[in-house]
Amino acid sequence: MTKPLLLLWTDGAGPYAAAIEAAGLAGRLRVETVPRAATPSDAQLAEAEALLSWGPPAGTLTRMPRLRFVQTLTAGVEHWLSRPDLKPDLALSCARGTHRVQMPENILGALFHITKPYAAITGDNAAKRWTRRVSATLAGKTLGILGLGAIGVELARKAEALEMHVIGTRRGSGDLPHVDRVYRPEATDEVLAASDFVVLLLPATPATDNFIDAARLSQMKKTAWLLNFGRGALIKDDDLVAAVQAGTIAGAVLDVFRTEPMPAEHPFWGEERIMVLPHIGGLHPERDSMVAALLVENLHRFVEGAPLTQLVDRQAGY
Repeated sequence: MTKPLLLLWTDGAGPYAAAIEAAGLAGRLRVETVPRAATPSDAQLAEAEALLSWGPPAGTLTRMPRLRFVQTLTAGVEHWLSRPDLKPDLALSCARGTHRVQMPENILGALFHITKPYAAITGDNAAKRWTRRVSATLAGKTLGILGLGAIGVELARKAEALEMHVIGTRRGSGDLPHVDRVYRPEATDEVLAASDFVVLLLPATPATDNFIDAARLSQMKKTAWLLNFGRGALIKDDDLVAAVQAGTIAGAVLDVFRTEPMPAEHPFWGEERIMVLPHIGGLHPERDSMVAALLVENLHRFVEGAPLTQLVDRQAGY
């Protein structure tokens, strides 16, 4: 019997090929690599049964009649779900969980940036200026997390260690470790009103497009900060700029945007109380190895005919 063909359609496929070899799967699969900017051959497209990819050009999936399983390299999959060539029965697994460590650390870095004067002190150093500054504490403050998934729960664990109060929203019911109170999404305004820092970790779905608008920003404390490490479409950009300029909220730290790289003419640039991060939240030196571990787990299941893990719920959008 011919072994299934797996296409590693990405740059830097080395960690993925090495993980497949180390897992003993090389003898059960044909593994072929294609650079991200290249196009697989007609034979590769016709024969591939499994695919690792950031997202092929439009229409490509219709040329892959034997394709049964796709492993994406990102947790967000809205660019996959919007494809007209995505077959209903194609198993789509996302990289959910691979940002569990680095994303909370980057969010904590943003919280420390907001409350500690190190950026101003860097300027003092350059000017050889001795200026004593007072930093605010995170201890005792309330952190509101909209989207208590794997990243949100890990952030809650770390925040609790800093003596913060943690509240947040999730679709499921029941309590969560390290979270003082879990709300349903319908109670988002209660979380906004009670929080000193609001972190967005929601997926991009039709229901979350422009989720944070003028009405919701008005529910926040004037001293509160908004941090978006979820998806750029969660925020109505003009409403956020207006809220910061009017003092409706204290400021924002943003890591994701509707258009990336963000255009030079975007009003976020130059706004003193809005920090623009170049989408660094999930980056990690070993990120490919983390996704490779997920790919290997799913390939074991794939060749055994077992259910895959981290499958995308197409109705929910993530």
